[in-house]
Amino acid sequence: MSDAFIASDLFGELDRLQRQMSNLFGGFPASLRSTRVGLFPQINVGSTDDSIEIVAFAPGLDLGKLNLTVEKGLLTISGQRDVESNQLPEGARQYAQERFSGAFRRAVELPQHADPEKVQARYVDGCLLISVGKRETSKPRSITVQ
Repeated sequence: MSDAFIASDLFGELDRLQRQMSNLFGGFPASLRSTRVGLFPQINVGSTDDSIEIVAFAPGLDLGKLNLTVEKGLLTISGQRDVESNQLPEGARQYAQERFSGAFRRAVELPQHADPEKVQARYVDGCLLISVGKRETSKPRSITVQ
């Protein structure tokens, strides 16, 4: 076996090994790619001059089971996501499930200049949009030189 063959077929061998391990443990097919447990909802965090903007991608939430708290510099998103367990046709055997259901909790550390009194949240099209205002003292300001 040549070195070129090993280098070009390395990923094929790794896929084969992953399929064998999945079969050994009665798991999911090798093509199933998922995030670590506990990373629901996935988030994006950004900043403007006036606020910290957080988008949590969380489709299928019942707003009555959603909690949003700010305490000691941590913004916590928690709740319950219920997904109908049997969405497949009768007689079909499930071998992969990527959609998360159950209790979740996600914490985001806020910067020191975030003002916990200025938090707004809304749920639009499966996304939780959170805006945390910045303290006035941390906002950019122009200084006139005399």
